[in-house]
Amino acid sequence: MINIDRILTRAIKLNASDVHFVTGKRPILRIMRSLSEIEEEEILEEEDLYEMYDFFVRGNIDKDDEYKNTKKIDFSYEFGGIRFRVNISSANDMPVATLRLIKNELPKFDELGVPDVVRKMMYQPQGLMLVTGKTNSGKTTTLNALINEVNQTENKKILSLEKPVEYKHTSQKSLIIQKEVGKGKDVITYRDGVKNALREDCDILVIGEIRDKETMEAAIDMAESGHLVLGTLHTKSCAETIDRIINFYEIRDQASVKYLLSSLLKLIISQRLIKGTDEKLVLLPEVMVVDNVVAGCIRKEKFSVSELEDAIQSNLSKGNVSLINALAELYVNNKISLEQAKSQLEEKNLEVLNRTIMQMKMKKM
Repeated sequence: MINIDRILTRAIKLNASDVHFVTGKRPILRIMRSLSEIEEEEILEEEDLYEMYDFFVRGNIDKDDEYKNTKKIDFSYEFGGIRFRVNISSANDMPVATLRLIKNELPKFDELGVPDVVRKMMYQPQGLMLVTGKTNSGKTTTLNALINEVNQTENKKILSLEKPVEYKHTSQKSLIIQKEVGKGKDVITYRDGVKNALREDCDILVIGEIRDKETMEAAIDMAESGHLVLGTLHTKSCAETIDRIINFYEIRDQASVKYLLSSLLKLIISQRLIKGTDEKLVLLPEVMVVDNVVAGCIRKEKFSVSELEDAIQSNLSKGNVSLINALAELYVNNKISLEQAKSQLEEKNLEVLNRTIMQMKMKKM
């Protein structure tokens, strides 16, 4: 018989980031990016997984219907004073689960390793800012740290759409409204939530995830109407983010979308988390500030990812942080090894990395 309380207690004690329940394996914890089975627990059988499903769903009809119809559900769960983001999906026609631990206290913005230009851009009166990166890259933490920064310093109304709500904010100088997205929740879809935000007199709209054209269009409409909009996308670089957005649209509509992006988009931060020389996770940021040069690249009839990457690299004085420079700085400051730095780049960029490292070392002398 599976003892979920005991497993979650262990996860909290060991400061795990995730807990995995999969048939044929003992419960698995992810600690500092490494997966390890809990040796003290029994191997999970089929009945254990269904018992796990019943434990978390707790007879909730909406959750059960969503799982039966889509074979996946996302929701939050609280245990031992810690919130968990729970995802239950299907494998071999049986439920499997991944739980993400959400720390109660956000790290201070200065502790994240996010370049300060990102914080400064939060004081824009309107426009679009995007936080991007693959899963487990710290996007949610950065997004909520930005919300917290405004909450402590500005008199604004912040409306946040999330699935599920992870960090719970308490209004301070700002008024914060957090809405959960999903069937039976505060709003059915992100698109619906964004459209209704136009009627809710908010200054800042936060969209937990932009995955489709409809949500992107609604976000652009919101930014165009005089609001500051923050959102996340699952993309691995700033240039790829622009390419992804453009390709949401039919070819006949792409020219107008490029024009809107070039005028409304203020900044993209793309981030990765890598294990540092001290075995702790280190933030690797890439930042693109949309100035005239970048805007010109976006508007071009034939969009080029490599051309936009070159524009970021050649305009560092405007606040841009290229991936190469971020890697070089982490290496020069002994936070990552040279091998780690090289592993994050394509071979064609290794010479530029070496040259950048040499230049940084010369400045330090």
